[in-house]
Amino acid sequence: MALVYKKVVVIGATSGIGREIAKKVVESGSSVIVVGRRKENLDEFVSQYGGNKVKAKVFDVMQLQQVPQFVSEVLSEDPDVDCVFVNSGIQRPFEFTQPETVDLDIFDQELVTNYTAPVHLTKAFLPHLQKQKAKGQTAIVYTSSQLALIPMTRAPNYGASKAALHHFVLALRSQLSNVDGPKVIELYPPAVQTELHDTKHQPDLKDGHLMGMPLDEYINETWTSFVQGEEQIAVGGAKEIFDAFELKRQEIYHQWNEQAGQFLKKFLRE
Repeated sequence: MALVYKKVVVIGATSGIGREIAKKVVESGSSVIVVGRRKENLDEFVSQYGGNKVKAKVFDVMQLQQVPQFVSEVLSEDPDVDCVFVNSGIQRPFEFTQPETVDLDIFDQELVTNYTAPVHLTKAFLPHLQKQKAKGQTAIVYTSSQLALIPMTRAPNYGASKAALHHFVLALRSQLSNVDGPKVIELYPPAVQTELHDTKHQPDLKDGHLMGMPLDEYINETWTSFVQGEEQIAVGGAKEIFDAFELKRQEIYHQWNEQAGQFLKKFLRE
């Protein structure tokens, strides 16, 4: 099955899941704009896959005030963008039994990268994706995590930030379904062998980059589901967690919100 999207922005494409998703886009015959902080990684990707199908843009999602300008520049240069992957993410351990070791600046950086920045990017890209929808299918894709569904004690902020993103995505999908908006897709990776767990980012781990599902295996399974049009994509251990309770929880979510909506009608101003 062919990819329906012709020009895809992948934010957080300098390594790991983002880079491999960008590679899949190019191999499918579509164009990709790779975005990230590390210019050397982006340049290497362009060199490897060719400037006729790949563009690169250096941007740090932590710079929230610059998000509108960044998005404006991307869309002015490539007004036919029809899909955006919001993939940037970091994971840090925090041990609150030793509060003196908790660096709240790093805590805030993780929260902004994993949750606040995706919200800012969503707001900036949505008007274009809604308008572009008249010409064909559009989508915004979020990489959350199995830890959005069940937290890991070692990384309390990571789980909380991904849970916040997951709740935001659920509500966003519901809102946009009422106005025929772009497709809202969420990826739930299990632990995957990327630099998310490497010594640079989690120095207390030994060979952390070998933790979890092999990257190519994860990407191949996820890509198949993405091309088939699935909106919620969980593979490996994440699928076991998702199937165990998340489908039921979302059923309750929809029922509860329908009831809440009826209740709120009498309080809403016309």
